[in-house]
Amino acid sequence: MGFIKEFKEFAMKGNVMDMAVGVIIGGAFGKIVSSLVDDVIMPLVGKLVGNVDFTNLYIPLSDAIKDGMSLEKAKEVGAVFAYGQFIQNVIDFLIIALCIFIVIKLMNKIIKKKEEEPAPEPEPSNEEKLLGEIRDLLKNK
Repeated sequence: MGFIKEFKEFAMKGNVMDMAVGVIIGGAFGKIVSSLVDDVIMPLVGKLVGNVDFTNLYIPLSDAIKDGMSLEKAKEVGAVFAYGQFIQNVIDFLIIALCIFIVIKLMNKIIKKKEEEPAPEPEPSNEEKLLGEIRDLLKNK
């Protein structure tokens, strides 16, 4: 079997196509969650902790850095221990993980509900109907 033909069979399998769709949808979902975190949740968290922008939190490691400098300016002047972006990334991760957990939990609930629905009873065959009628007639005697 030729390499190209083998690759074509691999690429056209259902699992690969499902995975591709999942990656595309995951990317779009990631943008939505990132926007939720960056534009909605983090401003609220920042407001709750006193108008703090986590991404600008740092500890100066150089004497040349003056109090109140932005992180960008401080990095230009000297070394800094920029822990704020790490805090931001941890919070982003926790929120994204929570969103994914909720979506998967809802999907599992929907799937479980479909599985629990009982299948309709199959229609009895003509022979079974006749046997049932005979049984009922014998009971009445």
